[in-house]
Amino acid sequence: MGETASEARRATIAIAGAEIEYFERGEGEPLLYLHGGGGLGADGGFLDLVAKRRRVIAPAHPGFGKSSLPDWIDSVDDLAHIHLELMDRLGLSRVDVTGCSIGGWIASEIATKTPERIRKLALVGPVGVKTGAPDRLDIPDIFTMAPGELQKIMFHDPAKFQPDFSKMSDEALNIAARDRETLTLLVWEPYMHNPKLPHRLQRLNMPALFIRGASDGLVSADYLERYARLVAGARIATIAEAGHAPQIEQPAALARTVLDFLGA
Repeated sequence: MGETASEARRATIAIAGAEIEYFERGEGEPLLYLHGGGGLGADGGFLDLVAKRRRVIAPAHPGFGKSSLPDWIDSVDDLAHIHLELMDRLGLSRVDVTGCSIGGWIASEIATKTPERIRKLALVGPVGVKTGAPDRLDIPDIFTMAPGELQKIMFHDPAKFQPDFSKMSDEALNIAARDRETLTLLVWEPYMHNPKLPHRLQRLNMPALFIRGASDGLVSADYLERYARLVAGARIATIAEAGHAPQIEQPAALARTVLDFLGA
């Protein structure tokens, strides 16, 4: 059996001037999990399910959670280098990688740099490339939306996931605000993509699965299909009754999809 969220092993490691917080769960073949823009806070249930069969390593990106953000880090590409060094420090010579949203973008960047170190790649609602018309955004501008608008496009059933800030601790509120600030720094310009990444994805030679929640209002089905076409042999899967965060709305279905892919 995997560990519960309370039994996740927390550690910190110093990398290139940053103090990186990371969590480990379970045993078995390693899986590196890269979280989305909302941080790691709500992903514990999904990670517990995956940890029943795998050793899951889940770092908080620099500037998220309790990981520090040195001045030199200002791009998703920088985060990819941080996580590559983390892989070195933890002895992850070859590893499966799963990334959600911006975590999928980071995973794609890592895979272009060292494809030989990634056994399989599962990307959940990934961003990171520009594939549509040059005069239109591929991803809606989340920074101009009221919280209620954002919830509607983030979740299949937004009423179930309305945040109650009055019940959050000061520490949790500070982390949420810091996560949002860091996300803005990383994805604002150019918005939600690296112009060079589409030209590097040809280096990916591992099995890749692109996953999307059927009700995702951020990553459209067309966008995901165009993204997947940039990776030779990539497959697409859809999670029913889920929006942009199936790891929160449908953790069991997503865990089953990811584990089936990794074990195939």
